[in-house]
Amino acid sequence: MPSYSPIGRFNVAQRLQKRQLLIAINALAGLSIFFFGYDQGMMGGVNNAKDYIDTMGLGHVDPSGEPVITNSLLQGGIVSIYYLGTLVGCLIGGAIGDRIGRIKTIGFGAGWAVFGAALQCSAQNVNWMLCARLLTGIGTGVLNAIVPVWATETAEHTSRGQFIAIEFTLNIFGVVVAYWLEFGLSFIDGGNSPIRWRFAIGFQIIPLLLLFAICWFFPESPRWLVKQGRNEEGLYILTRLRGDDTEGIEKAKAELHDIKGIASLEKQTANQNSYIAMFFGRGTGKLHTARRVQLVIWLQIIQEWVGIAGVTIYAPTIFGIAGFDSYKAQWFSGLNNILYMLSTLLCVFTLDLVGRRVTLYWGSIAQGLFMFLAGGMMARGQEAAAAGDAATASQYGSAAASFIVLFTFAFGATWLTVPWLYPAEIFSLQVRAKGNAWGVVGWSIGNGWLTLLCPVMFSNIGEKTLYIFGICNALSIPIVWALYPETNQRTLEEMDLLFAADSVWTWNAEKNFARLKQEHPDLVEAARSGSVVSATLDGEKV
Repeated sequence: MPSYSPIGRFNVAQRLQKRQLLIAINALAGLSIFFFGYDQGMMGGVNNAKDYIDTMGLGHVDPSGEPVITNSLLQGGIVSIYYLGTLVGCLIGGAIGDRIGRIKTIGFGAGWAVFGAALQCSAQNVNWMLCARLLTGIGTGVLNAIVPVWATETAEHTSRGQFIAIEFTLNIFGVVVAYWLEFGLSFIDGGNSPIRWRFAIGFQIIPLLLLFAICWFFPESPRWLVKQGRNEEGLYILTRLRGDDTEGIEKAKAELHDIKGIASLEKQTANQNSYIAMFFGRGTGKLHTARRVQLVIWLQIIQEWVGIAGVTIYAPTIFGIAGFDSYKAQWFSGLNNILYMLSTLLCVFTLDLVGRRVTLYWGSIAQGLFMFLAGGMMARGQEAAAAGDAATASQYGSAAASFIVLFTFAFGATWLTVPWLYPAEIFSLQVRAKGNAWGVVGWSIGNGWLTLLCPVMFSNIGEKTLYIFGICNALSIPIVWALYPETNQRTLEEMDLLFAADSVWTWNAEKNFARLKQEHPDLVEAARSGSVVSATLDGEKV
């Protein structure tokens, strides 16, 4: 360990170490994730604001205060263009994150998002709003690509899932704040004031400015520092993360050795690190980078199609179909999101205990069941309402709303976190930021696709939209079982061995991983040191 500090004296790593430092890092990451959640939940209330509907030409609000959307495609387009921005932004974030570092990229993303948010809350017409949503999405994409990587690269492998799950509790806290803030704003001038949607959009600037102001005082990823040849800084930060006692110092030195080996591999495989090379697997051999890219893209797309994108953004619409008036629908949406936030705490305690795959299994089973039940109850409620039986219709509507709440709870405890953790785990150091960016590409495609279609589906097939989500949950179970290997309790450096098999099936991947460890125990060390793993695997019959 160096006898002096090679980092700035105002860096939080100077004063904090071990768990305190990890908590501080995750608090900053959580601030970014909070903004991400707030921005997602915000449009649910904005879509119901009279002045917003009038300004954007989406329809009108009837005398009872119920929004009547006559251009559902435009409404979906304004929401979904944000995800086109996140798609572009994540590719930018992954590229510059590997070039200029994780901290500088976080600062860049936060600054860009502030600019986009300022344009959004001052929008005067639909073209202005579309442009502003796109720009905000770029900033969000940059942050989403780099923040999970930074958090993962500082955490220990035995608690990666727990720390990422904690961050996503803050993510849903952002959704909760958005819903209840907009619910309160809806009472100003009877909900007709521009403040109802302009202030709600502008509020996201507060966490972004805070993120931009304080990120510079946090330690850079030790793995990125070592990759840049700044070994002394990397060792110092690792020592602060693992502890400056004898055990911590030895652990930090061993980890530094592992990272240096991986960094040396990058110099040998620089031609494999572009987005195009990663997507097509050009020159990656037994690393099978293209397979990993496809896995993270589709895991994020599936995450949205299990139904959460529709529930988060269009919850008031869903509760309206269930028979609730506008006031009750918004109130129930806010309550739903509080329970959503609390459900993420279950994931904090179970994700590293039962693993990623089991977490996704039970989530899909519960979510699919609740979606089918909610859709069925909505249908029965609408039949009762058409027959003039208001009491029965209300009972079925309440039952449908309850199943939506249970769906959201199950999602928060399972599928919310894993698709964001998995991309940050399975890629090699030399492409980890870009690999995580591919995950955000999948999230952007899934969200953009779904939020564009959701208002059209709800408008044309109503509660049957929930049956589609239920089917997607059922389909996700065999997909995860067959294609997604378990990463729990495995180091980041062991992932190359886990994906070394030529077969795409998980049972072959696990069998090959066990064989490599048994027949070549030195290969596990090679995976940790990195410098020879690629060549060794290419010489293996796997």
